Amino acid sequence: VLPPDEGVTEKNVSLEEALRRERQRQRELGITRYFWHESGRILVPLNSGIYVQDGIDAHLRAVITATQEPVLSPRLSPDGSCVAYVQDAEIYVVPAAGGDPRRLTFGARGTGKTNGLAEFVAQEEMARYMGFWWSPDSKQIAFTEVDETQIPIYRIMHQGKDTVGEGAQEDHHYPFAGGPNAILRLGVVDAGGGEPVWMDLGDEEDIYLARVNWLPDGRLSAQRLNREQSCLDLLIFDPATGESELLLQENSEFWINLHEMFKPLQKQDKHGASFIWASERTGFMHLYLLDEGGHVLRPLTAGDWLVDEIVAVDEDAQMVYFLATKESPLEKNLYAVSFAGDEPRRITMQAGLHTAVIDPRFETYIDTVHSITQPPTITLRRLDDDSLVRTLFAPTDPRLERLSLPAPELVTLQTRDGETLHGAIYRPPAEFGEGPYPTIVNVYGGPHAQRVTNYWTTTANMRAQYLAQQGFLVFMLDNRGSARRGLAFEAPLKHNMGDIEVRDQVDGVDWLVDQGLADPERVGIYGWSYGGYMTLMCLAQAPEFFKVGVAGAPVTHYDGYDTCYTERYMGLPQKNPKGYERSSVMAHVHNLQGHLLLIHGLIDENVHFRHTARLINALIEARKPYDLMLFPDERHSPRKLADRVYMEEAIRDYFLAKL
Repeated sequence: VLPPDEGVTEKNVSLEEALRRERQRQRELGITRYFWHESGRILVPLNSGIYVQDGIDAHLRAVITATQEPVLSPRLSPDGSCVAYVQDAEIYVVPAAGGDPRRLTFGARGTGKTNGLAEFVAQEEMARYMGFWWSPDSKQIAFTEVDETQIPIYRIMHQGKDTVGEGAQEDHHYPFAGGPNAILRLGVVDAGGGEPVWMDLGDEEDIYLARVNWLPDGRLSAQRLNREQSCLDLLIFDPATGESELLLQENSEFWINLHEMFKPLQKQDKHGASFIWASERTGFMHLYLLDEGGHVLRPLTAGDWLVDEIVAVDEDAQMVYFLATKESPLEKNLYAVSFAGDEPRRITMQAGLHTAVIDPRFETYIDTVHSITQPPTITLRRLDDDSLVRTLFAPTDPRLERLSLPAPELVTLQTRDGETLHGAIYRPPAEFGEGPYPTIVNVYGGPHAQRVTNYWTTTANMRAQYLAQQGFLVFMLDNRGSARRGLAFEAPLKHNMGDIEVRDQVDGVDWLVDQGLADPERVGIYGWSYGGYMTLMCLAQAPEFFKVGVAGAPVTHYDGYDTCYTERYMGLPQKNPKGYERSSVMAHVHNLQGHLLLIHGLIDENVHFRHTARLINALIEARKPYDLMLFPDERHSPRKLADRVYMEEAIRDYFLAKL
């Protein structure tokens, strides 16, 4: 499939598409999305419109050509006959074979509302990128109506543009912690048109709509999350009337971690099983078999490890195939477990990260695997014994030999209070001796992320590898609060960010010093986003350890970040004002010492430049020196090649000069 033009570039995308790419951290160019129907029809969204290719030997043809308003979120119907999409805040359907589009929703355009689009926090914080869903029979579409009019506008100016006027500013409905959220309704409309039926989501408006799924029997389901994110309700709706029933409820003393592991079964088994569901009720994410009423028949998995993803369910053989951390929290392997809940059988035997696609006959699967010593390789394998059928793709990138990227050393250490942490060490080349070395900590440190893994991405950490080549020892450590270790490992962040994470990073530096690897007088730290926040908190709370810091796009006070993420961990600021103050960088600025470089994009619509500006005011008041690098045309993730090269060289030079 070749685009009729350049496809997606960073220069030709609409604002709406640029923001979607930011939410999904998407950097790819050209054809960046496609949808392949089992008939062989391929849907390709491009900036110039919606294109379809009917079979592998056909050519792309335009179904819809974009006008002044961009075409957003196109999706093929399950039968492949139609394409639904959003344009100018409303949902349309057009025949995939070509024809005139039909408008399905009304009332949002020009009102500040949208139909069929996911709101900011759904995309950024809940990984829900869609706002409409085809029914399995292709006859109906469920959709969200999003009302953000009560959320105040946050304006971002494009200060680096050569001209003023149109396009020189952006207005965003950004929901700050403690402030109003979007108000949502969930409707169902016939694909042929007509009035929507609104589902009963309850009387409370201040909720999150986390997930929406159609069931095999034609009913609709939705996962409703309360504002505090401590209670999740799984609701089932009659799409003809909108009436709802509560299937199950999950409660947490910490917070609900969302997942995609609600799997309705096509038919009940002899024990009355109707659903597979994942829950952290034991402290680790595990699978459960439920009856039609939402009652647990039996757990399918258990133990001090967690399930990442359900890959497939073989209802005839009563087997569930899933990815999990059973062997190690640093890896992801494919397993099978029966509906009886027997001991899971490990399928993938090679160490590292596996992702799998299982064929509909449950005979073979496509295995993509990589590790710190092996770039991604794709093979076709037998499901029963993991034997190789054929290799589909093996790495042939000539840069691998030229760049000579040594695998980092994966290490385990104990904190002062006995917790086990995992780290990765990037050593300098042999010509720099055996240490102790000037050391740079590469930190993220926040929830829902894991940096230290037996994955190729750990080796292909290009900044860490480059700094190691300059003679620095680079160290990564997943402190408490990071992902894939269970709720007890994550929970110390609750209502108290920027505390236990700093202590764990300090313990990591202490361990490096004890090993004779780190020079205690020459330790620096860098990070982006939460890692930028962590860089600042380490400089301010442990200045005796960290002498130099590079903080990119940092959150500096959580009252300036969004509702969904912040309140999940910190609660509402109205109920936890001392926690918010204690977790702000500004509360610790008076202790900050050493050298600090701040980096921020001026049009960052996620972590606004306001965070860095507020910190600068505090630094000035405390008479603390700092260095500043701004990128006028960059958002949260710098994308321009010139900007990225300039930034990497500046970070290198800063550590060489100051450390």
